Amino acid sequence: MSRLIVVSNRLPLGDNPSGGLVVALEDALRSSGGVWIGFSGEVADDPSDDLQDNPGAPFQRLSFDLTPQDHEEYYLGYSNSILWPLCHGRPNLMRILPEYVDGYRRVNARIARMMVPHLKEGDRIWVQDYHLFPLAAELRKLGVTAPIGHFLHTPFPGPADCAALPNPDELFEWLSHYDLLGFQAQRDLGAFSESARQLAKVVQLSPTSFLLGDRRVHAQVFPIGIDAQAFVAEAEHAPDEDRIRSLTGAKLMIGVDRLDYSKGIPQRFRAFQILLDQNPDLVEKMSFLQIAPPTRGEVEAYQVIREETEHLAGRINGQFSTLNWTPIRFIHRPVPRNVLAGLFRQAHIGLVTPLADGMNLVAKEYVAAQNPEDPGVLILSRFAGAAEQMPEALIINPHDPHDLAQAMADAMRMSKAERRRRHAALLEGVMSHDVAWWSQTYLRALRVSDQAYEPDRLPSDVT
Repeated sequence: MSRLIVVSNRLPLGDNPSGGLVVALEDALRSSGGVWIGFSGEVADDPSDDLQDNPGAPFQRLSFDLTPQDHEEYYLGYSNSILWPLCHGRPNLMRILPEYVDGYRRVNARIARMMVPHLKEGDRIWVQDYHLFPLAAELRKLGVTAPIGHFLHTPFPGPADCAALPNPDELFEWLSHYDLLGFQAQRDLGAFSESARQLAKVVQLSPTSFLLGDRRVHAQVFPIGIDAQAFVAEAEHAPDEDRIRSLTGAKLMIGVDRLDYSKGIPQRFRAFQILLDQNPDLVEKMSFLQIAPPTRGEVEAYQVIREETEHLAGRINGQFSTLNWTPIRFIHRPVPRNVLAGLFRQAHIGLVTPLADGMNLVAKEYVAAQNPEDPGVLILSRFAGAAEQMPEALIINPHDPHDLAQAMADAMRMSKAERRRRHAALLEGVMSHDVAWWSQTYLRALRVSDQAYEPDRLPSDVT
């Protein structure tokens, strides 16, 4: 079996690392003698020019450090102040500086140089996410001919957003050096196709094959899943002491998101305020728990969203709280996974209402955690990639607070029979298209894309 080489911005560290991508890729890495390469998380003035070994996992892990300048320009700069807002439909939040573009190119070129001595004939390389768009082009410059695939975990920007980049032509030049581009949803494949048509020299040869410049690139949809069986078990065995207790018997509504402007947290707070205004019978009958760990606190846009969210929560609690009930509990720190699983199982409503999202695995975790005999209701944004796979959820427009407030009211009053019908359909999809299905399907397609391409060899629901 050829080795699998995985490259991501951050390397999963620690003994016996966990997480969705680790679960998805561990078997393939271990069985092939594969390697995972990524940023160590350490910033050093004089980092090594070679990749550093990190023992303690069932596969080899090689890491690199960044200089303060590289961390500022490549990570905080181009990756998270340009590409992240662009991919989430917020080009107005981009901060474009020439040194950010230079730093992004420079770090990807450095990663490629460090990788080459560790590559072997027959390797397959799988690059993860927007931090590493140029990596295949840099590897090709160094003579690497191995099949290289890329998977984008965020949405792909449409033509108007791509045009806001300081270097849109270069984006498609970078992407042209991959054999296979993977996207979360049909929406993203469509955006890639239309953006490439308008902004680059592209000929579409088939629904999944493109001539980009003078190179043939295959592009398909591979919706990522979760380790569903493990999450079901965690939810079933969650300790009772971690359950939310209510003096009024209020049903729990839960949202779990990083505190990011793409997640729509202020919008859902405003919708909850409308719900309580228009439905006084629901006062003290439902309690909203929002867990929002901090992220990218160095970026100004994240400081703004935190202030807005805390202000809204305080205002709503001040307006509606009673002696025995507080409408919103806002937790601005991480909560352990096993505790989250139990909270999801307890929650009568799961809120997954991003303004833009690649997939959003919280939606799938919420469904997996439910008691099938008395399940809760998933409220899901039409702008999450998950909406393409989960039509049995209550699909809403997060920009419309009245639409979202009505969905909250409908979920509170939905019959058990209706909840069970919707949940059974959602759970079947979550279980059958789990994270192992995702990785196996992508890697099968990567093998095919490096040979004579035969779409009929792929599962029918992917082609």
